[in-house]
Amino acid sequence: MSEALEQKLRAALADTSDVAPRPMSAFELPFKMEKILTPALMRSLRPAAVLVPVIQRPSGYTVLLTRRADHLRSHKGQISFPGGRRDEEDVSVAANALREAQEEVALPPESVEVIGYLDDYPTITRYMVTPVVGIVSGEPPLFPHEAEVAELIEVPLEMVLAPDSYERKFFMQSGLKVPFFELNFGSHRIWGATAGMLWNLSQKWTAFNG
Repeated sequence: MSEALEQKLRAALADTSDVAPRPMSAFELPFKMEKILTPALMRSLRPAAVLVPVIQRPSGYTVLLTRRADHLRSHKGQISFPGGRRDEEDVSVAANALREAQEEVALPPESVEVIGYLDDYPTITRYMVTPVVGIVSGEPPLFPHEAEVAELIEVPLEMVLAPDSYERKFFMQSGLKVPFFELNFGSHRIWGATAGMLWNLSQKWTAFNG
């Protein structure tokens, strides 16, 4: 079953690419926000990447997430993917995501096979985030970087891929009604950009596999 799941996931992402122009998600932006997304505004968004690590476990596939340390200035305590802004030495989007994953959770880049990309995700913190999906083999030991990561969380892949795992909610930001998705796993509340990216993965899976 797990091998069949992996093959279907690979097939669902086979046509994705990091080559511009790329599709863009707008799940963290208010409704009709696309009308004011001028080319100049879009160019001002700083490039960043996250890794969506799909880990091969004996009990089944999981998606690795991190809970950000409580002492961080931004998004403290929130659940996210390993990732961050692009540095000059990053030769590609995938290199950006793999470097950040190694820094945050000690994931060796050579243990990750990149199998595709999710839609670019603009955030209210003025980043354009590209999610990179990779299969992690060999069950490498993972160690959270204590300065950034408080906890490692693995959510079953089958839960992530199921559309009914998500709730659509809203919050108010500067007088605007901002939509977001929420996914609850045990005591963990996954929401905002992270849930939006997982929802995008779920939609790509559903569109391909029905």
